[in-house]
Amino acid sequence: MTTIKLTLIALCVASALAACSKPEVAKIQDDSAKPLQLVGQDLLTLAESNLARGPVISGSLQPVVKAELNAEVSGIVMQVFKDNGDLVKAGDVLVKLDQTTYRDKLLSAQEAERSAIVTLEQSNRQLKRMQSLSKQSLVTQEGLEAAENKANQAQSDLASARARLVEARQQMEKTEVKAPFSGVVATRKVSAGDTAQVGKGLMVLIDPASIRFEGYVAADRVGQVKVGNKVTFKVNGYSGQFFTGTVERINPLANESTRQVQLLVSMDLKEQSLVAGLYAEGHVEVQNSDALMVPESALIREGDKHFVWQFANNELKKTEVALGDKDERWGTQQVLSGISSGAQILRHPQGALTDGVKAELAAAALSVEEQTSAKVSTGN
Repeated sequence: MTTIKLTLIALCVASALAACSKPEVAKIQDDSAKPLQLVGQDLLTLAESNLARGPVISGSLQPVVKAELNAEVSGIVMQVFKDNGDLVKAGDVLVKLDQTTYRDKLLSAQEAERSAIVTLEQSNRQLKRMQSLSKQSLVTQEGLEAAENKANQAQSDLASARARLVEARQQMEKTEVKAPFSGVVATRKVSAGDTAQVGKGLMVLIDPASIRFEGYVAADRVGQVKVGNKVTFKVNGYSGQFFTGTVERINPLANESTRQVQLLVSMDLKEQSLVAGLYAEGHVEVQNSDALMVPESALIREGDKHFVWQFANNELKKTEVALGDKDERWGTQQVLSGISSGAQILRHPQGALTDGVKAELAAAALSVEEQTSAKVSTGN
């Protein structure tokens, strides 16, 4: 009897569990039958865009206008008025050296000039007297010639004194190192108290508006490049930004070490200033054409084959595409066949998708739900 009761209890429990599991299975099957929900940001509508072809160029940004200011006279650095990154105007004093020695030389030269002027005036008066007496035959010819020689010597001494005065004044002026043009201090090499010998570097000044891209291209591609070609490039430190320029010059001499050819690319930096010395890389646009382009993120690679997930007729289909050239500016690939302009594809296909799976835009699904809700509320 006990065995029969236990058997009946087990059957009841099994029946209850089976009854509970049926709705769960039905729910799972119902969920799997629902179409995949997509939003507008998931899809990319393809259209033809510009495809640029050309050689890779790499190099750095360098200022065309650059001055390395060195000490032209020796002395102790008394003051440094500007530091790295400071804006300066033409004529601004950047560094001041000790002027004591050169001030004394200037005063001495000025005094020597005044003395030479007095001596010359006296010599000229003496010469005139001697010339007057000579006409009256009151002085010898030797006396007249001596007066003339003395006047000539005084004239030479005055010229020498004035030359020394100019030199002393120039040395005095060189104790103040001034900016030769308006720009930015790139490097400050001295501090107050340093001893500056002739030729010692004091500061480096650049004009940020004159920065250009100095890059190199492979020798086997330089034949494609011409002056005036557009260059698109990126600069380290300015992520997500692209800059453009124009090939201004092609160096006629290849680099001895790399055998690459240098290109000088001019830039228009009226709206933005860049930091000189940064690495830059881009492409020279030697040929442009319209092509159907897709981003790398939309491509699925399987061996040598490439696929995209195309959304059409409320289905996602795995579509094989043939690829052409790559536009290095944006990292996009040219599509030669497989899909056409106007097709919608997934921007970032992720997860295990099934070819032919049902899908719909979330906006469309929401519209259906709203219509159903409206019918229920009105009793229709």
